[in-house]
Amino acid sequence: MPKPKRTPRPAPTRTVELTTATRVCPGCDRPLWAAYKGRRVVATLEGLTRFAVQVRRCRDADCPRHNVSLRAEAEGAIALPQQEFGLDVIALVGRLRHVEHRGVAEIHAELTRRGVGICVRSVSCLLDRYDELLALSLSDPARLRRVVAEAGRVILAIDGLQPDVGHEVLWVIRDVLSGEILLARSLLSSCRADLAKLLGEVRSALQPEAEGAAGVPIVGVISDGQHSIRDAVAEALPGVPHQLCQFHYLREAARPIYEADRHAKVTLKKKVRGIRPIERAVEGRDDDEATAIRGYCAAVRTSLTDDGRPPLAASGLVLRDRLAKVAEGLDEVGAKKGLPKELTRLRAILAGGLEATDSAWPEVRAAFGRVHRAAAILRNKAGLDAAGVRRRFVGLMGEIGRHRDAAGGLDDAVGHFLKVTRSYWPGLFACYDTAGLPRTNNDLEQLFGSYRHHERRCSGRKVASPGMVVRGSVRLVSATATRLRPIERADLVPSDLAAWRALRGGLERRQEVRKMGHRFRRDPAAYLLSLKEIMIKPALPS
Repeated sequence: MPKPKRTPRPAPTRTVELTTATRVCPGCDRPLWAAYKGRRVVATLEGLTRFAVQVRRCRDADCPRHNVSLRAEAEGAIALPQQEFGLDVIALVGRLRHVEHRGVAEIHAELTRRGVGICVRSVSCLLDRYDELLALSLSDPARLRRVVAEAGRVILAIDGLQPDVGHEVLWVIRDVLSGEILLARSLLSSCRADLAKLLGEVRSALQPEAEGAAGVPIVGVISDGQHSIRDAVAEALPGVPHQLCQFHYLREAARPIYEADRHAKVTLKKKVRGIRPIERAVEGRDDDEATAIRGYCAAVRTSLTDDGRPPLAASGLVLRDRLAKVAEGLDEVGAKKGLPKELTRLRAILAGGLEATDSAWPEVRAAFGRVHRAAAILRNKAGLDAAGVRRRFVGLMGEIGRHRDAAGGLDDAVGHFLKVTRSYWPGLFACYDTAGLPRTNNDLEQLFGSYRHHERRCSGRKVASPGMVVRGSVRLVSATATRLRPIERADLVPSDLAAWRALRGGLERRQEVRKMGHRFRRDPAAYLLSLKEIMIKPALPS
């Protein structure tokens, strides 16, 4: 736990006076009265500074802004209200965290080296302020319309991130063409109504109903095919083409086929045992024969440890083919000059494994062949339109259905492939008729992966932290933007302090819920007792 700061704060090194540029009341157009000078001390990168801030008020009792304080405009570009650190310090903290991947202790050490007196706990607070201010600036609707207006249209990508099952989901809506994050929000559920509301907010921001405001049309949506997202898009964006991610489709459709391949691979690996004793038998030898023996053993071990990922990587088939090639090479050597006892033993091990699983591979190979054909049709190298790709896919599905009886033990897997295809069918081909609409949602998935990677580099945590979702609605946006361009103090100046306070309050309420769960896990009895005392406490007289 960080130690509290016990040393007194040094005296300011300089004093700066800030005067108001507005001398006339906005409410009644009469001269403002110089009421007083507020004094505050702010720690900046230039040193500890005392600011004398001029405050003016309207003295007209009939003015709607009577006695409303108007402070020097330059104050807002230096520090936040009631904050003791300048925006330049906050900008430096954000750059050290998101660009240089420094931890909280390392940021504290760097600020101390620069002469900024700060405790470790305050570094975390400044990092939160950085995320809030930058995310608020980047999410301004007018700015977003300017960014996406360059392409003249918008294609939305939507996906959710849930590192902790049973807790909030961080939903992100991003423009495919500009790469701009249009909205990031943590929700307790992923139902149709909540997602439709998010899409409606994006649509309202890009297509304002106010007269004279230029809107940017939404011409397409890409998602992973979750049913709640499909229903939400149909409700919030009727008539907009909705492409379902073809990668997610193939991964879901080919899952039983991949599992059959993996099961056969596990069986094959169990049979191929005893490679290490062969290598130990030639330890200490440096002749050519020993080198060749070690080379064959290395090839087998590399094949056994090489795994693939669904949906197109048939790692079991790859393992079987590689081991068969090693066995063929040994047979060729044995036919010419005979094999030493070590390689004879290796050849017997390979033969046992290949023979034990030989009956499993033809069905798996045929099934994966059709999966690869489906992927080739969807890849559409011929440049066909949606109708042409659909016709080719209909032919393939008909062929799969006709030959289903010949699938043997993979009959259920083929049925699953056809069932998933029927579910995804309405959204598989929209990308071929809408320019710029991607076939997959992998770009947004890669954004999440990059975010998790950088968070691990900063924090050292191997698993995702709860803050990834609790504060992800601002942290994901700010971290992504900080790595793309340098963020200066001017980028953090809030245009609407009330909006910043509302954003900060919402994030703190989410953090408080997580804290309550932590208190319950630490001491359930004390936690429940405190809630009981709250409920039975007598109400105060009105």
